[in-house]
Formats: sequence, structure tokens, C-alpha cells
Amino acid sequence: MEALWNLGSGTVAEVRARLPDQLAYTTVLTVLRTLERKGYVGHTGEGRAHRYRPLVKRAAAGKSALRRLVDTMFQGSAQLLLAELVSNRDLDTGELHRMRRLLEERLREERGARAQAQHLFFSKKRSTGDQTSESTDPLTDASTADESDRR
Repeated sequence: MEALWNLGSGTVAEVRARLPDQLAYTTVLTVLRTLERKGYVGHTGEGRAHRYRPLVKRAAAGKSALRRLVDTMFQGSAQLLLAELVSNRDLDTGELHRMRRLLEERLREERGARAQAQHLFFSKKRSTGDQTSESTDPLTDASTADESDRR
């Protein structure tokens, strides 16, 4: 897929020439046909050859591959993947700091989204005149009234 994304489109020979390993022509053809059968690649006729082109964007394929990796190698846990990444001694300090900044940015986004949801929920309650004494968290199904009923 990397070779096709870089080329935009290519014949088996063109894709094969872009690969880091010297694979047989028939091996590359088999892989391209398998990718086509799965819907990742399409082709058009070009004389006797076929010109293959990617049908999926690199980012979408990356997300899908990452999800499969997390599911199969890390029991579905992104936390286990992150732990493996940060314990890798090959990462330099700069990469670790960039990862920290990405995590902090994502946490800020989550806090902002939660605050906005709470604001919208309580604004709606005020505008509808809802004066119930229940303390309901807008992001969960639990309320203090429900808890007292369970006792």
C-alpha cells in the first residue's frame, strides 16, 4: 500500500520496483489482487497490464491497522500499547516529550468537551424550568435520587 500511496497508481512492475525487498513479480501481483478483493485497491486496464490505485486513504488504513494491532497484540488496550511504547529504550527524550504534549492536548480537549456538555445540560434545565432536586450528571445515567431508591 505504501508504494501505491507514494506512486498514486502503478503497474505490478512499478510497485515491485518501489518495494524495499526483491519480491517475485507473481508475489506482488498476488498481494495486489488480495488487496483488490478486500476493497483496498482498484485497477484499470492499461494494454496488457493493469494499473492499480489505492481506494483507501492512508490515514483511514492507518487507523484500521492500529485498531487491529491493539486488539490482537494488546488485548484491546490502548494503555498497554502506550506502556510498551514509552518503555521502549529506543525513544529519545524529544519523542517522549512530544508524546506527553499529545496526551496533554487530548486531555484538555476531553475536559473542554465535558465542561461544554455540562454547561449545555444545565442551561437546558434552567430554560425549561426543571426544578427537580435530583443531582443528575449529564454524562452518566446515575442520579442521586436513583441511588437512594436502591438502598
